[in-house]
Amino acid sequence: MGYTTHVTGEFAIEPPLTWNEFKDSPFAPDNAPSRHEPSLILRVSEDQVNTDDGPLMRRTATALVMREIDEYRERGLVDEVQRAIDSFPGHTFTGRLECEGEENTDIWRVVVRGGRATRIEPQIVWPDE
Repeated sequence: MGYTTHVTGEFAIEPPLTWNEFKDSPFAPDNAPSRHEPSLILRVSEDQVNTDDGPLMRRTATALVMREIDEYRERGLVDEVQRAIDSFPGHTFTGRLECEGEENTDIWRVVVRGGRATRIEPQIVWPDE
């Protein structure tokens, strides 16, 4: 047991990744080496497309999301988001991850600005008296 962080949110990917772009990626759900690594995976959508040769299944990755990990211990989340961004040049990642630790003041976000994953911490400001 250790300090855990609850993470929600996702990064939409535009344009969506094609099968050829993500099939060998460590972020593809079928390639994850364990239940806990990597912390983030691609959300894959499947659509059936009719062709002259019959129905064809088209897979695209539309978002980067957190895996469901009990007692997640945030270590290197920002770096992992950056690795995913760097793995897919020519695509834009938008959205954010909301992170909340066990302490009530431990809240922060991971956002993407200019192609770089960044940790943002809130500023608490007291109103003037």
